[in-house]
Order: sequence, then C-alpha cells, then structure tokens
Amino acid sequence: MIFELKTPLTEETIRKLKVGTIVYLSGVIFTLRDQGHRRVIEEAKKGKKPPIDMKGLAAFHAGPIVKKVDNKWRIISIGPTTSTRMEPIEPEFIKLTGIKMVIGKGGMGPGTAKACRDYGAVYAELTGGTASLITKSITKVLDVHWLDLGKPEALWILEVRKLGPLIVTIDAEGNNLREKVMRKAKETYERIIQNI
Repeated sequence: MIFELKTPLTEETIRKLKVGTIVYLSGVIFTLRDQGHRRVIEEAKKGKKPPIDMKGLAAFHAGPIVKKVDNKWRIISIGPTTSTRMEPIEPEFIKLTGIKMVIGKGGMGPGTAKACRDYGAVYAELTGGTASLITKSITKVLDVHWLDLGKPEALWILEVRKLGPLIVTIDAEGNNLREKVMRKAKETYERIIQNI
C-alpha cells in the first residue's frame, strides 16, 4: 500500500501505517542528528522548548550539505544518516516533541519501537546512497537553528514535496520489520544447517 501524506501528521493517520507501507511525504520536516537530539532533551529539562513546534512533524536523521546562495540557504545534497546511534535518546525525544515520524536508515531498536507504540509514531527508512533523488524533494529551506553545533548537526527546517519512497519499518503498534526479517533469516539458516 502507498500513502501520500502531508505534515502535520495526526496519530489517526499514523496508526493506519503498517510495516512495509510505502509513504511519500510533503510539507514541513526538520533534520536532527545526535547533538540536536541531546540539545532538545537538555533544554526540555530546563523548561525550554525547541525553536519550532515539532508536534506532528517528521524528524529526518540527516546532516545536509548546504550552501548560502544570494543570502538564502540551499541544500546541495542530503541523505539519511544511520539512525541506530540515536536509539538511546529517540524514545525520550519522541515523547517530549510529539513528532509522528522518524526518517533515517539502518533501523532502530526496541526503545524506539516502544515509543512509537506508546506515542503513536512510526520509523520510516530511506534507502542509503540516494541523496541525489532525495535532494530533489527539498523545495525550500525554511529556517536553520543551532549552527553552533556545525552545519550537519544543526536543526534545518525544510519544505519537502513527495519525499520518498519511505518504507515504514516500525509502525505505531511497535512492529519492527527489520527484526521480523532477521528472525526469519535466522530460522531459515538454522533449518538449512540442521539439514546438512
């Protein structure tokens, strides 16, 4: 099944997406990596809110290559970064921000799966190595915050049109497609070994 969605995303819409669903996303999203995630969490502990309302948006694990042209930021290239390293902090991030989608590559673990189930969010993957295709989906850089973290780690607010194909690999029920595939592969491997 293929869905074309637009931010802000609602929990009702997100709960319709099952593992394996393909999504094309339009609207406003933002990029964040390790340091940006930590900053949001640290600031929240001090009672501070992020520079934008993240509720209903998608957090894209990416560190874009950017250039300033005529006093406006332009994305030169953007692709997903490995999400696994955000696993220890993603559950708290989902809880604090109200985001409804995390986009990245490489999968995420049980903490994120639980947060997706508890707070009505999904994790969707983009294929690595497709930056030229992904970059075409960025229609505008709306704003940037936290450049003190460095351009790749900054909070980039982007307007996108039909970003995808995104494959839902953790749904709002906590089902994890990667874990399912790995279990099946292990079962198949063990069956083959037993028959040798």
